[in-house]
Amino acid sequence: MNIGFISLGCSKNLVDTEAIIGKFKNNKYTITNNQSESDIIIINTCGFIEQAKQEAINTILEMAEYKKDRCKYLVVIGCLVQRYYNELIQALPEVDLFIRIDEYPRLWEKIEKLIEENQVEVTQFEQVTKVSEITELPMLLQKEYEQRVLTTGENYAYLKIGEGCSNMCTYCAIPYIRGKFVSRKIEELVQEAKILANKGIKELIVIAQDTTKYGADIYGKPMLVELLKELAKIKEIKWIRFLYSYPEGITEELIQEVKNNPKICKYFDIPIQHISDGILKKMNRKTNKKEIERLIEKIRKEIPNVTLRTSLIVGFPGETKEQFNELEQFVEKVEFDKLGTFMYSKEDGTPAAKMQEQIHGNTKKARYNKIMEKQQKISHQKLLQKIGKQYEVLVETTTFDNKYFVGRTSQDVPEIDGLVYIKNNGDSQLINKFIKCKIIDVRDYDLIAEQI
Repeated sequence: MNIGFISLGCSKNLVDTEAIIGKFKNNKYTITNNQSESDIIIINTCGFIEQAKQEAINTILEMAEYKKDRCKYLVVIGCLVQRYYNELIQALPEVDLFIRIDEYPRLWEKIEKLIEENQVEVTQFEQVTKVSEITELPMLLQKEYEQRVLTTGENYAYLKIGEGCSNMCTYCAIPYIRGKFVSRKIEELVQEAKILANKGIKELIVIAQDTTKYGADIYGKPMLVELLKELAKIKEIKWIRFLYSYPEGITEELIQEVKNNPKICKYFDIPIQHISDGILKKMNRKTNKKEIERLIEKIRKEIPNVTLRTSLIVGFPGETKEQFNELEQFVEKVEFDKLGTFMYSKEDGTPAAKMQEQIHGNTKKARYNKIMEKQQKISHQKLLQKIGKQYEVLVETTTFDNKYFVGRTSQDVPEIDGLVYIKNNGDSQLINKFIKCKIIDVRDYDLIAEQI
């Protein structure tokens, strides 16, 4: 039987999908990338913001069309299902089986039942929306993470170190979908990382909703530094990076580990979301403008060649023109190397959804455009400053016409940041290798280089 998978949303979702693919492959099912050849299609959904929800619904409806031909079963899992289980059952009869995140321990059993008996018992589920009702949701089992089938190519893989989030930002639905933050044990993560290294993986990307909270729930204190040290001992791993580190969790010890550990990429992804103290307070963020500015200054002083990335939200309820101007000026002053901006999305069950002074969509769009136009100019100037400099580049593929090799520096996260295009010298042995390059030009968000 052929099984087709679609994974939507974040890299944390992708890791779950890879683990589930591994379960099927180990049980003699055939995995296919062609939905038209699939007997069963499994969609792992995202339910984080409105745009993601709409993408998930559209994908479900699109895949339902294949049931008119070969496809026998359509299964939908993930965040959207956890959040809107009852509503989806009523709205999408085309789907044969919905599996919530809290049912992941029974995921294989439920899918097997569907395939073998062509029936599944549908149970009612009351959506959790109250803070007092939030509980820890189960992760997939350790053995399932270890047997996962990588979908990210030969060079890098994500290492998910925890599930859920306990920060309770007022705009965010993650704690209501995924539950409180739950860490995985260091020894389990090191074992998984070794398995990935044995498969040829050269770069580990450590992820969680907030990586700086890692370990506090099971060890009594944050343990990200200790984890990074253990991962760095794996000989075959050359690059290690961690994403989504909240500013209040970035300690002096963590900064020094990034500075002094040659395997850790000099890269901080710090989602600050805003800079106005008034908005930060309404967001229930655990920091303020002065602390953020001090942190950025400290990181850049300690690690002069560091790459700083952040994410921002514009149009949060009650955001005044003055508060937006403050954010705009901050972006201009700090000059982040990488920056992503989101327009505030009103999410069911979150405190921010009930706040007064919701911002009009046109205003949010205008503010989004302003920030991104500013950042585009900053990013271009940052790239121009790299011309003439030398970088180590991990070569991953070629362009369709084979004129260029395509790779990344340690300053670039796959699928998020820019690429390096290196003139093809005809040496096919360079694919999946690290080479020294000199930057000779820039193109939009990418770099043009020649091999040294």
